[in-house]
Amino acid sequence: MNQELILKYFPQISPKQQEQFAQLGDLYRLWNDQINVVSRQDIENLYEKHVLHSLGIAKIITFKEGTEILDVGTGGGFPGIPLAIMFPECKFHLVDSIGKKIKVVQEVANALGLENVKAEQARVETLQEDYDFIVSRAVTRLSPFYNWVRNKVNRNYFNTLKNGILYLKGGDLDEELQEFGKKHKVYELYEFFEEEFFETKKVVYVPMV
Repeated sequence: MNQELILKYFPQISPKQQEQFAQLGDLYRLWNDQINVVSRQDIENLYEKHVLHSLGIAKIITFKEGTEILDVGTGGGFPGIPLAIMFPECKFHLVDSIGKKIKVVQEVANALGLENVKAEQARVETLQEDYDFIVSRAVTRLSPFYNWVRNKVNRNYFNTLKNGILYLKGGDLDEELQEFGKKHKVYELYEFFEEEFFETKKVVYVPMV
């Protein structure tokens, strides 16, 4: 798979964005050889399992200019880096507690010229800012995650969705969401992407204002 997969589902992206997405494959191969942030088998399916998966959020919402987004537990930069390419007029703060992963994020962002990305080694509990949306790829169950970020969301909203969490998860979430118990909506990614990988993948949206 290559960047053509992105064009398949997002044909409106600009030539600059196409070029940035095209660079991701080589950049992650280069850095993954030095610092393992993507599993060896997944690096061959980077565009499907990491880039397009991250962009599932872009099928749920088109962030308006000036939206501020926090990516918690970003790892090698997912979903934050693909979303930052897709929404260049928005601000992205990518955090992870592991410094070497943040180094990869910073190097990739620099190579792509992503001036809308701030990468930081930090635990979310220590952050002082607030944001319009919190995004993440399944770093833990939703209940503890909600408690980590519940005081980080700006109360004033201007997007089509109210400010809150957009959480990429997979598998059967019935038990977890029942335990969570708060208002939410589940979007099935197979409704947007036809590849088999997305059959069990979801975006859980939790409004927080």
